[in-house]
Amino acid sequence: MNLLTKRGDLFPSVFGNFFDDFFKDDFMTPAFVGNNVPAVNVSEEKDQYKIEVAAPGMEKDDFKLNLDHRVLTISCEKKKEEEKKEKKYTRKEFSFTSFKRAFTLPESVNAEKIDASYKEGILHINLQKKAEAQKAEAKAIKIS
Repeated sequence: MNLLTKRGDLFPSVFGNFFDDFFKDDFMTPAFVGNNVPAVNVSEEKDQYKIEVAAPGMEKDDFKLNLDHRVLTISCEKKKEEEKKEKKYTRKEFSFTSFKRAFTLPESVNAEKIDASYKEGILHINLQKKAEAQKAEAKAIKIS
């Protein structure tokens, strides 16, 4: 006989799936709050690497970028506080959102030529490659 039973098995609920879907972490919150980490795209081009961080609702001043021994750290912190006083009650709401991501950069990145911008909810980071690391374009060789 199994004495350990999951709580859901004791009382099957008709509304279980409805409430599970309704109260998910991402309901009415920014995409990364439930996961604590935003989605990131990393791509490589001939002369640079690109990192795109999906962080809607932030402002560029909320971000901090730090490079230490080839480790690029992206962090973000946003605090919001709102207080509303009415005749018989006071409502005070606040929220706090933060995350931190770290990437070990390849030696081919030129640490002096890293730039970032924030536009339309996406943090764009461009990591220029060193001249010697940039791949030469492929060319056809004529056989004589």
